[in-house]
Amino acid sequence: MKTIGLIGGMSWESSAEYYWLIDRHSKALHGGHHNAKSVLMTVDFAEIEALQSAHDWPALGACMADAARRLEAAGADFVVLDTNTMHRVADSIAAAVTLPFLHVADLAGAELLLSPALATNRRVPPGETITLLLLVSASAATMLPMK
Repeated sequence: MKTIGLIGGMSWESSAEYYWLIDRHSKALHGGHHNAKSVLMTVDFAEIEALQSAHDWPALGACMADAARRLEAAGADFVVLDTNTMHRVADSIAAAVTLPFLHVADLAGAELLLSPALATNRRVPPGETITLLLLVSASAATMLPMK
């Protein structure tokens, strides 16, 4: 079983939810008293929120990169980020470690390609790609654009 490296703390409530879901799935998958092997690195959300409010994305990238390096040093086999907004600095995280970084957009896109919700009469074969169009509501359009 591989060790999951979790960058959390944005907010602690969501980190607890991620942890609970991962272990619940692991127990369902493996049975008995199994749970996932994981390392959780939490950050102080007050510091993150202040940097977000200041739109200091380079500093935010450095914070997330530091957390990823700590997870690598602690023995994680791959890194996931327990938040949506901070995926904006995914490149900083991926560049900071030699571990795989599982990006939420890649995982969601892969799941969507397997979903009957995709408006196509066939599944997309492995190795083939399609373009997905993301529709954003008017209220969400006021948010900063993602890379």
